[in-house]
Amino acid sequence: MAKTFVLGKRRVEAVKDVSLTIQKGEIFGIIGFSGAGKSTLLRLVNLLESPSNGSISIQGEDLSSFSAKEVRKLRRRIGMIFQNFNLFTSRTVAGNIAYPLKLAGKPKGEIKARVDELLQFVGLTDKANDYPEQLSGGQKQRVGIARALANSPDILICDEATSALDPDTTNEILRLLKKVNKDLGITILLITHEMNVIQTICDRVAVMENGEVIESGNVFETFTDPQHPTTKRFIQSVQQDRPSESLLQQWQQSGGKNLYRVIFKGELANRPLLSQISRKNNVDVNIVYGSVQELQEKFFGNLLVSFEGEASAIHTVIAELEKEVSIEEVLIG
Repeated sequence: MAKTFVLGKRRVEAVKDVSLTIQKGEIFGIIGFSGAGKSTLLRLVNLLESPSNGSISIQGEDLSSFSAKEVRKLRRRIGMIFQNFNLFTSRTVAGNIAYPLKLAGKPKGEIKARVDELLQFVGLTDKANDYPEQLSGGQKQRVGIARALANSPDILICDEATSALDPDTTNEILRLLKKVNKDLGITILLITHEMNVIQTICDRVAVMENGEVIESGNVFETFTDPQHPTTKRFIQSVQQDRPSESLLQQWQQSGGKNLYRVIFKGELANRPLLSQISRKNNVDVNIVYGSVQELQEKFFGNLLVSFEGEASAIHTVIAELEKEVSIEEVLIG
């Protein structure tokens, strides 16, 4: 799928040969810096733009053959939540949630029942008669989520849905989105420039740059073994995987040497593998920097270590570790 805009005599390739398959019921993240093509891709998926080349299919239906009426009907199966909430300031919380139901021509009794149900689901029952200006940012986004769920969509698209929120509120909204996915079985497509959002909520991720998908895959594998430099930059933004160069140089000047990065995945993070292999070969190991964290309900250890001992013994330790984990020498400066 591709999208090219013609601006006077200039052609802008906003999306270039992107091919993605999003599975029903998963949370799929698309991440990229500004200008990467995320917004254009979003407009293609929610049918606000048509691709210049290629096609878009939802649940096996090729949208290129749809009439305007069929497209309007399909849009009801796609819910949207936005960075700036896009709430009607003149309508109450209940009124905002009811709006898409009124557009769909639902009877008043059905609308009230559905609004009450959604208010309870997002935890805002006591805010039904408040106006958006009376709400916090997190509460506004909860209203936005409730409104997006009003017509029981199959797909929920989140366009930078947490970018305007503080970290604690972001985590609350991400927990709610997980609840939407798990309890309602709704597929979520999440557009963001925040890697911590991808890390927290997504099953799979695609990284975009200059209109192209440069890397995609399972979030755990992408985080623990990134291939593209841009992906590595995003991951470094949430995982401080090495100290500053000045600190490393101070460490080196004080006699430190033989610095290696050792990455443990899954069950290996629970085993004393590093100490066992080092002790067996009469080598001392010093953990200079790093952490062990949880990622997609698995452990991920990322450590910077140095070895002290005979050169041949250190070589043996590294060779034995390579059979079990990822290990590479770290260059300083």
